[in-house]
Amino acid sequence: MIISPHQKRARSGTIRDTSIGCEMNLRFWLFPTLLSAALCAAPAASAQTRVGEAVVIQNEVVRVAATATPISVGDSMLRDETVRTGADSAARFVMADSTNLSLGPSATLKLDRTVFNDEHSYRDVAIRMTTGAFRFVTGHSEKTAYKITTPLATIGVRGTTLDILSQRGRSVVVLQDGAASVCTTSFQCVQLTQPGDTAIITSTGGKVSITKTNTPPWTFAANCAASAGLCSVNQYADASPAITPAVHEDGMLCGR
Repeated sequence: MIISPHQKRARSGTIRDTSIGCEMNLRFWLFPTLLSAALCAAPAASAQTRVGEAVVIQNEVVRVAATATPISVGDSMLRDETVRTGADSAARFVMADSTNLSLGPSATLKLDRTVFNDEHSYRDVAIRMTTGAFRFVTGHSEKTAYKITTPLATIGVRGTTLDILSQRGRSVVVLQDGAASVCTTSFQCVQLTQPGDTAIITSTGGKVSITKTNTPPWTFAANCAASAGLCSVNQYADASPAITPAVHEDGMLCGR
């Protein structure tokens, strides 16, 4: 039997089959590639969309999640988050379409939904004003994109500045500028067309009713006087919504 030089070397143990080396090299090449793909895929759900910025913060203002996190001037307002102000506190946020949202003391606001139309406007934005006092000034989006709700009312806006008070069993909507339609959850509606027009929605014994007056029993003005800049109106400094990507220890951004 004739033995080749390659077989001799293999028998003597002086050399391994080179295919093993190829397999090892393949493993070393695949491992960081697969690990990188896994790391990039895992945080995708945690990436959050910046939809606004805090421009006025007075005293205690927090974002409500598993724990309450303080908000400072310049911090992002994020999609699907809840913001709460403490007693003797106030806040104003400017959204990416230059909508201005002001919150008085002990107010809770939830961004239920934000769908961008382009970098300067929303196709759909839903804001739930659960409790407290608010001032809402529309931005650059189509007015039909906005849906504002309280526990008792749904508010449709048309180029509007609105003062909104949400209390247990009572909501008050005061038109400062523009026009708005205010409806109860049972679809009783009033139209606000003149400055000072006010919708008052009350719930008594499970029955919800709505009335209209031009003599507001309340406005947001007292909160404006108590906090400098709370009722100013600003354009969003950078109207491009920014996705906050996951950053790994090596400093790489997934997708780059």
